[in-house]
Amino acid sequence: MSMDAVYVRGVTGIQLHHVTDLQDAGRFLSNAAMAMRAAFVRAGDERYSALRAQVIELLSQARGLENEARANLQELHSCDPERFVRSREGEEPWPDEIQAGFVPRHTCRDTCLYHDHGVLDALMQCICGRPPCRACSIAGEPAA
Repeated sequence: MSMDAVYVRGVTGIQLHHVTDLQDAGRFLSNAAMAMRAAFVRAGDERYSALRAQVIELLSQARGLENEARANLQELHSCDPERFVRSREGEEPWPDEIQAGFVPRHTCRDTCLYHDHGVLDALMQCICGRPPCRACSIAGEPAA
């Protein structure tokens, strides 16, 4: 397993599942295939067409992995909704992701829809009473 640094796209309020990364990969590969087709149409070079075919095969494989990951996510949601919520909230890792070294999601920058944004219908979703951010306490300092 590689220990390369990975950019993790944060979304305030939820911990993303790796199916999101696979969706990104699919979009990027689709764009690459379209660009290779455009290059072929403009230049007529068969190498572009051959490379496009390889990109399309990679896209097919990436979509297959995305479908598997989505099925795992849907199964978790239906079989263990409480764990799904804990994982989505960043309290614990997703069951099909690497468990070692997991740090809870930073919640220190979360804002309350009701109090901070004035969404009256969000009163039942108020998060103002949450305990301090667990990720900051593990890291030793609050995130700036």
